Amino acid sequence: MASIRVGDATISYDETGDGPPVLLIHAGIADRRMWRAQLAALRDRHRLIAMDLRGYGESDLPAAPFAHHDDVIGLLDSLGVARAALVGCSFGGAVALDVALAHPGRVTALALFGSALGGHDWSDDAEQLWDDLVGQVDRTDLDAMADAEVRFWVVGPHRQPAEVDPDLLALAREMDRRALAAEAALGDVTQHELDPPAARRLGEIGVPVLVGAGALDVGEIPALADLLAAGIPLARRLPDVPGAAHLLPLERPDEVNAALRDFLATQTN
Repeated sequence: MASIRVGDATISYDETGDGPPVLLIHAGIADRRMWRAQLAALRDRHRLIAMDLRGYGESDLPAAPFAHHDDVIGLLDSLGVARAALVGCSFGGAVALDVALAHPGRVTALALFGSALGGHDWSDDAEQLWDDLVGQVDRTDLDAMADAEVRFWVVGPHRQPAEVDPDLLALAREMDRRALAAEAALGDVTQHELDPPAARRLGEIGVPVLVGAGALDVGEIPALADLLAAGIPLARRLPDVPGAAHLLPLERPDEVNAALRDFLATQTN
């Protein structure tokens, strides 16, 4: 683990490999540890940087208003990276999209897995599923909330916990428990968001984009992947990956690594 000062915060990250730079941005229920398989598989061809977003993992909690997309650029600046491909999962995908819109000259390509999208309104079905699995849990009980969120996102609505690798579930609970504590603190600080949001600006994204999702994810996520692929001019939609839910790069690393290797090989700085 390394850390570097970005504005008024210390951002933690892992770095390995040599070649065109690639920055990996974790899901909102996780931290940079979710990219361990990608760091191992792709370091022979790329300079890989997996960051903890501000407040998550081992990065500092914010003390003043901030924007995650500006922190990404601050980290790249501090590391001497002029342009990079961004790989994001879930909330990390939404951050990557915001970076591409707010700082288009700094991004060479995007790869989005189970991506969220700033300004997107969730469907009634997704809201009902959240209420059924998570809504009645005491939000101040972080252990219970982590169990519920892992059930919702990592197990997904189409299988039972016993069908999922217990080591994956244990790591997901550990990461999510820490993320929940971060989100409680983040709620007290202003976060600057794009205006208008990314959901209304997909046509402005001018770099190649790879979009994927797990076949067992919450139904809203593959639908969002379809929306991204249809709305971004240079987007390519991967088939949904069987046997995987929301943390696709962690649960099905071989498929994700193969897709990233092929996609990133066609991109240049």
